[in-house]
Amino acid sequence: MSTLKHISISNFNTEIGTTQHINLSYQVFGQNLHDAPIVLVNHPLTGNSNICGNEGWWNDLIGEHKCIDTNFYTVLAFNIPGNGYDGNTNNLIENYMDFNARDIAKIFSEGLKILKIKELYAAIGGSVGGGIGWELAALQPDLIEHLIPIATDWKSTDWLIANCHIQDAILNNSSSPLADARMHAMTLYRTPESLTSKFRRTEKSAQLFNVESWLNYHGKALDERFNISAYKLMNQILRTIDITRNRTSFSDVVSKIKSNIHIVTINSDLFFKPEENWETYVDLKLIKDNVCINEIKSIHGHDAFLIEFAQLSKFLLPIFEKRKQSKYFELDCYKKRITA
Repeated sequence: MSTLKHISISNFNTEIGTTQHINLSYQVFGQNLHDAPIVLVNHPLTGNSNICGNEGWWNDLIGEHKCIDTNFYTVLAFNIPGNGYDGNTNNLIENYMDFNARDIAKIFSEGLKILKIKELYAAIGGSVGGGIGWELAALQPDLIEHLIPIATDWKSTDWLIANCHIQDAILNNSSSPLADARMHAMTLYRTPESLTSKFRRTEKSAQLFNVESWLNYHGKALDERFNISAYKLMNQILRTIDITRNRTSFSDVVSKIKSNIHIVTINSDLFFKPEENWETYVDLKLIKDNVCINEIKSIHGHDAFLIEFAQLSKFLLPIFEKRKQSKYFELDCYKKRITA
């Protein structure tokens, strides 16, 4: 597994004006930094920077000879500060309401600056990670060549905010906050059809349906590996995605983004609704030519971006194969170009 590395950011100012020291941890996979085109991967709500390898949560997509090929790319993944992955309780963030999605994008931007990264071949992320990708693109319009937001959108809708509000209430009021919040979330990450297909009203025992046992398992599993402070913060980041907040209109903000934008939506997503993604695509096409949308067909809802790897790879492979086949991809030439 790639070694966890750290960047110290002193006196970080949040959007609402609070100041805090930030420990930004990250991992690098594949080629060394500055030796190859860089792909930034932003993790989802309970994910982390360990994205590939034996225990990587996205190892079906990223790795040697896979869609994002670590033989050819440098793959960088930051941990959202306060997610607890570094195991240091001193780095947890208790004042979670002081942060929003743009703050995280600003922290990532500062991390890139410290690492002397001036350009990204791609920035990719699912769910809240994709929302942070949108925020980063709006913050640095010239940074990312290919922006790939998956199962997400440029804003949190009223529906999403409502569910995050319920999650926050559970996290602050339940006697088993992590387990209960996770069980509630799992019913939104999947669909009625997905649960019917998986369980078909079967029983584990006379008093327990298999679907209940499955929810109990996921609640217990998260309770054992995650921290309640981290969950509260991630939920807060999720509810505050909005690239237009305190700016101008959506069309004005995105018109400045130079990235090729590749939206991936899911036809059954109950969290980030596909209708919202298609509306975003139509609005983008009115002002930009370099935008496309692909739709994963699945009964599994929001979690399909972690399940339907064949479809996802089919959509993304042309983006990453194109650079591999480019005359500019030779690693020595690339290294000379970016250090010139």
